[in-house]
Amino acid sequence: MDNEKSKVLTALKDWRLFLAVFVIVLISEKIGVIKIPLGTMISISLFPMLYSMIFGMLSYFTKVTQTEQSANAEGMVFLAVLPLIAKLGMMIGPSLPKLVNMGLAIALQEFGHIGTILLALPIGILLGFRKELIGMTHSIGREANVSLIAEKYGIDSDEGRGVMTIYIVGTLFGTLFYGLMVPIFTLIPGIHVESWAMASGMGSGSMMAAASGALTNVYPDRANDIITYAGASQVLTTATGLYMSIFVLLPLTKKFYAWLMTALDKNKEAKLNG
Repeated sequence: MDNEKSKVLTALKDWRLFLAVFVIVLISEKIGVIKIPLGTMISISLFPMLYSMIFGMLSYFTKVTQTEQSANAEGMVFLAVLPLIAKLGMMIGPSLPKLVNMGLAIALQEFGHIGTILLALPIGILLGFRKELIGMTHSIGREANVSLIAEKYGIDSDEGRGVMTIYIVGTLFGTLFYGLMVPIFTLIPGIHVESWAMASGMGSGSMMAAASGALTNVYPDRANDIITYAGASQVLTTATGLYMSIFVLLPLTKKFYAWLMTALDKNKEAKLNG
């Protein structure tokens, strides 16, 4: 914790970093959301978050910012997530009546994150990743999850680098994926439009907008219902998802990772002895 505070204090003195961030945010917000239609049902939405990430990378490669600013930016992540935690806390109380009214289904959808643990964690180990996988696979790696890992492990830890990797990949490709794939997913028989709408609220504002927007293109007559269900699901997922990660997903990921690594070590030892 003391190390994180030291990084924050150092970053607060870096005027070049603040100026670069301010300019990038202004330009990104000025551009706004760009929608690219690909036929009657499919469209791709580009959000300011995507532009700011690209501009941030370009600022480094063009020497507008340098290694010092890049290092200081790591310290600012810890500070930047604190308002998010406060916001999540204030959202939880008003969301409880909605959770009761919408029934058990929308509450249980949080358990869908277990799929990222059971599927991605073993594959990641086979690909050579190690502790990064705890940050990468305990959830879909959005803002609340970044704040959790940053608080528990530090953003420059193996786990912190893992969750930031997923956050960056999700920002770059998440909205594109949902914009393209949601119309295809709706072809699966037996799933109601309300279910797809609730699934759109996965805890990321930009991804929810892309998924629900693509869904309204397929079901234009149900647009209001889609936005309502997606919005409620988004609020509840954001509010409850952090607690789900703290008490269920992150501990499960750590135990599953330890079990897999033990099994892998035993397998290697057996091969050596054999």
